[in-house]
Amino acid sequence: MPRTNHSTPLINQAIALYGGTFDPIHYGHLRPVEALSGLIGLKEVIWLPNNIPPHRPQPEASSQQRLEMVRLALEPYSSFKVDTRELEKPTPSYSIETLRDFRQEIGEKQPLAFIIGQDSLLSINTWHKWESLLDMCHLLVCARPGYQTHFESAQMQAWLEKHQTKQQEDIHCLPAGKIFLADTPLYNISATDIRARHKAGLDCHDLLPNSVENYIRQQQLYK
Repeated sequence: MPRTNHSTPLINQAIALYGGTFDPIHYGHLRPVEALSGLIGLKEVIWLPNNIPPHRPQPEASSQQRLEMVRLALEPYSSFKVDTRELEKPTPSYSIETLRDFRQEIGEKQPLAFIIGQDSLLSINTWHKWESLLDMCHLLVCARPGYQTHFESAQMQAWLEKHQTKQQEDIHCLPAGKIFLADTPLYNISATDIRARHKAGLDCHDLLPNSVENYIRQQQLYK
């Protein structure tokens, strides 16, 4: 599977990474990241479908099918790219390892961000080597419906407050180290619900791009 190349971004304009299983990709992924990219002024967002997720069951669609759905979904977005390095790994994809790879490629000065949801932020202390994440990147956090905006743990809340910024300029002026809680639109859409709707024979055109919905039907996925 050939790796997709992406152009080298300008220094002091942040690029961001966004990973997931994307089984399938849907508007709950696309629209918050689109809003976040415009809010922050990101140079580009690199989407990273993974092969073996460390925190959830193995996806139903194959790696190649999920990659094709991501490519179809990203076609309208000139600043959204796809990178296949995590799909090529035969072992679980840990974010810290991918971030280290990117940091080595782009150098120490380039601002680099990692996009996650509020749900992921609240459980980030369960991630592999999570304490090193902010050495590699900024965290851009999209709002999620139904999740609180603070940690239960006082220690983790102190960690958040230490690194949080409300100035999006910080994301471009520093290479890493900040957490930005973005006021992105809320979409109560999940891939689990989409798969269940397909199993029930229900239409999903309002939940994901037509190109992805058509591909799912052509491939007879999620039956």
